[in-house]
Amino acid sequence: MIGTLLNVSSILAGGAAGLRGWGAPSLVKQRNARTILGACTVYYGLRLTLASFTGSWGQNLKQLGIVVAAMVAGKIAGGLAGLQSRSNQIGQRVRQLVPSDGPPPDRPRLGESFRVCAALFCAAPLGLIGALEEGLSDYCQPLAIKAVMDGLAALTLAPALGTGVLWAALPVLATQGTVTLLGATFLRPFLLEHQLLAPVETTAGLLVFCVALVILGLRKISLTDYLPSLVFAPLLAWLL
Repeated sequence: MIGTLLNVSSILAGGAAGLRGWGAPSLVKQRNARTILGACTVYYGLRLTLASFTGSWGQNLKQLGIVVAAMVAGKIAGGLAGLQSRSNQIGQRVRQLVPSDGPPPDRPRLGESFRVCAALFCAAPLGLIGALEEGLSDYCQPLAIKAVMDGLAALTLAPALGTGVLWAALPVLATQGTVTLLGATFLRPFLLEHQLLAPVETTAGLLVFCVALVILGLRKISLTDYLPSLVFAPLLAWLL
């Protein structure tokens, strides 16, 4: 759970710094940080994807076809479930509470700020993907990237939302920690026994790479809609 602990620590540190009046980084620093994070996300996403191709050319080609089919099926299922639209609603609520121009509004109640920040930090696709990968393969780098992003977000949100930002670290610990522990304890042995781990890691790597495209502003992708792909990948590999 190294990645989850880093994530929780970054939220607490960023929120505490924001409450003490440190203020958000300048636009230039934010742009530079986004570029560095995007480059790191590209590297770790492709690294995870390529490391999962360990068979012959024919096996790798079949695995790639299964992963593409899983991502198509996942996108359809996620769209029907409205996953991305719900994620967008969280972002819109945050923008209402913390407008980009003018002085910050009066701080909302602790309960409301806690719910908004908890939803924001927990609903990020990189959180689920990273927590799952840390459980399956001890690959904590995606969550380390999310830790930096959440720390900067907490630094920006804390002056307007108050201590609710700090309390939001608890659901992150509970949610991501549970996914990691379940993945390591139950899912990894099952996938290894049935030789289904590689398709899951390939799909996770491609999703992490897609996160990089969004961070760098190269393409708008409904990332949350693709999360069901992580379920379809081992299912299709098992059937085929």
